[in-house]
This record gives sequence, C-alpha cells and structure tokens, in this order.
Amino acid sequence: MKEYDIVVLGGGPGGYVAAIKAAQLGAKTALIEKENVGGVCLNVGCIPTKTLLKSAKVYEDIMHSEKFGIDILDRSSININLDNLMKRKDSIVNKLTGGVKVLLKQNGVEVYNGYGEALDKNTLLVNGETLKTKNLIIATGSSTFIPNTKGLKEAFEKGYAITSTEALTMDKIPENFIVIGGGVVGVEFAALYNALGSKVTILQRSQILRSLDKDVREAMEKILRSKGINIVYGVDIEKYENNKVICKVNGEKKIYEGDKILISIGRTPNLKGIEKLNLKLDKKGIVTDEKLRTNIEGIYAIGDVNGKYMLAHVASAEGIAAVENIMGKEEKINYDKVPSCIYTFPEVGVVGLSEEEARERGHKVITSTFPMTANGKAMAEGETDGFVKIVADEQYGEVLGVHIIASHATDMIAEAVTTLELEGTVYDLAKAVHPHPTLSEVVMEAAHGAIGKPIHIFKK
Repeated sequence: MKEYDIVVLGGGPGGYVAAIKAAQLGAKTALIEKENVGGVCLNVGCIPTKTLLKSAKVYEDIMHSEKFGIDILDRSSININLDNLMKRKDSIVNKLTGGVKVLLKQNGVEVYNGYGEALDKNTLLVNGETLKTKNLIIATGSSTFIPNTKGLKEAFEKGYAITSTEALTMDKIPENFIVIGGGVVGVEFAALYNALGSKVTILQRSQILRSLDKDVREAMEKILRSKGINIVYGVDIEKYENNKVICKVNGEKKIYEGDKILISIGRTPNLKGIEKLNLKLDKKGIVTDEKLRTNIEGIYAIGDVNGKYMLAHVASAEGIAAVENIMGKEEKINYDKVPSCIYTFPEVGVVGLSEEEARERGHKVITSTFPMTANGKAMAEGETDGFVKIVADEQYGEVLGVHIIASHATDMIAEAVTTLELEGTVYDLAKAVHPHPTLSEVVMEAAHGAIGKPIHIFKK
C-alpha cells in the first residue's frame, strides 16, 4: 500500500496542473486518470475544436480571397480534405498530451492509469491497488448533459444525434447541421461547420450566449445571422425521429431535419466513484468554499465538478490554489476576474462585469465602446466586425468589465484581465502607450472614450 501527501483524482487541466504544482512544492503526489491525461480540454474539447476552427478559417479566407487582392479562377477545385483536417487535429492533441505525460514524470508525479474509487477521505482504490492519502483533490470533470426527450436515445444509437465529442470525429461534412442549444459550445460548432459549408440551424429556447453583455450578445447574433446561420428562438422540443427534430416554435409545430444533430445544452458533473464520501452537493456539483475546500476536511474539489466555472483555465487556477492551500498558503479565486472566450469568427473575449451586472450591484456606471471599423490593423486584416466595450465605475474610473468582439479577442482580453487584477482604471488604460498598428489600440481608444473623447472616431 502506497501513501501520499496528495492524490488527485482526474487528469484534466485542473487535475494534472494540481499534481504538477503539488510535486513542485514538495508533496508526494499521485494522479489517477482512467483515460488520457489532459481531460476533455486537450483530448475532445478546447484544443481539437480550435485546431479545426483554424482550418475552417483558412478555408473561409481562401474562398473570399478576392478581398485581399488574390484571384482564384476556379473555386470548385478547392476541396476540404476532412481526413487531413482530422489528422492535423489528432497530431496536435497527441503532442500536447504527450508533453503533459513527460511533465508529470519529470516532476515526480506517480500516475495511475485506471478508474479510481474513493473508499473514504484517505483511501482510494485503483486497478485493485489501495492508495492512502492525507489530502484528496477531486478533479473528475463533467460530461455532456443528455435530456430524457422522446426519441433522443434512438437518434444517438443511429448516429444522427451527436455530442461535441462526435462532432470532432465526423468523416463527412454534414449538408444540414442542427445545433440544439445556443451556449458557447453550440455556437462554436455552428461557426465551425458554417465555415466548412454546412447549412447550420441553431434551435434555442431563448437568447443565445445569455451570459454575455447585452451589446455583445446582440452584436454576435447579428454577425452569425449575416454569415448564414439560421437562429430560431422560442423552441420547445417535443421529440426526435431519427434525423428530425419535432418541436413547437412560439406555439407553432415545426420539423427540422439535419444530417447531424448536435446536442449542446450544458454539462453535468462526473460524480461516479466518490459516492461513499458523502460530499455536500448542489445542482451545479460539489459545494466548495473560496479555498476549494469541500464539507469534508482534507478533500478539495476543482474544475467542472464543482460547477463554479466550466472553463479549463479556471480549473488550472483552482488546482494551483487548492494545492497552495493544502501546503499552508492562503489562496482564493476571484471569479469576477475570470475571462471567458468564444472562438467564433470573429472571436469574443470578456472579463469582469457586464453593464447590467454592474448596475445591479449598485455601481454608478460609465461605458465606452470603440468599433473595429476605425482600427487600421483590423482594416488591413479585413476583420472589421466587432468592438471593445469598457464598463467602469464612474467615481474613480475603476474598470469593472471589458467586452471584446474581434478577430483576436481571445488574446486581447489578457490585457483587461491584468487591469482588473491590479484594480486598474480607464485612466491607466488610456495612458498606457499601445503599439501601432495593432488591434489592442482599440482598448486604449475605448478608455479615452470613457474619460473624454476617443481620438480616431468623432464623438459629440
């Protein structure tokens, strides 16, 4: 029987990061993972989707090459080699997961490949072997939520209904692609297959991307529709019949037919294997405090399984915080300063409070928006959709939230994250000299607009 200071159950971006950090801080550490290290994110989530999205973007740019002064005489000769797209995706995934395995080994983490079961707070069983630990970090992640809708099980069995995992391994680009759900994952896959040539329909009960600032939400809906994506609201699904979705739209019966139907209406925490611990749960997952502690001393829960934020970078940050708390430090995660990203065309990057949230919390708010159409780099790249919106407190100008739609919004948002972390103001952002020509100048211009007037658009 082996004994450890810390055992991490689950090897996703929360679990493997926690294990590496624990080993770096001198704890004898073990990691248990029943599949490949890297979890959903590296294997069937963040990385493979972004790899395919890049290919889709290249294809989209080629098909509109004339706007860059490049004429293609016969576009019918331009073909998508789906096999090679998938091979490139798999190659990148394998390199990254292989790199994680090497890092775990180099840092002295003992990895157990198998299904781990917690017998009590200090004892785990994996591959018939018993492990003892002083501390347990649960990082078991989440799975796609599948509703109990009539006919859906049969649609899955026949290959018509799919989850995001199967959407990454298709051998044929669907002519008609239906997305059930208008959250981040659904919208990203809608953008992906729309760019690859599918006719895409999003079926949604209410507004897509509901967690976003109203201005961002409405702008993204307009952009997606302009690209030919059909967004249908007021949808109440009654049943599935093979490749058909039978539903009511604002009370009127409708039937939508697709080669593939992506079910993307949320995720549910993976709680199997930890039932004997009697952890406190709520509808989101395992309940934890600001230090990632559960109701049982010595047990921590990070990532999707605690349901706070189902984002890979949050899981990693929580993993580090949990380990540091175990090792005697005092660490907390401020979830108001966590960025969220959407990898559509253009991208979305947000951090902090939306205008609505800031007002609800009692702030006297100032906002400023600067469009990408007035930015030289955006014009040069032919990517002028979008804007930067800053939400700030009127009294001192402290930045409360930044919301970006731009071709590189997911990279640009890091500046805003740092600003919020340092409790920076719009005066700081306006004063900071931004390089030219870059998309980042739009952040500076929006900050100037918050304290007076921007330079490169006329504001009365």
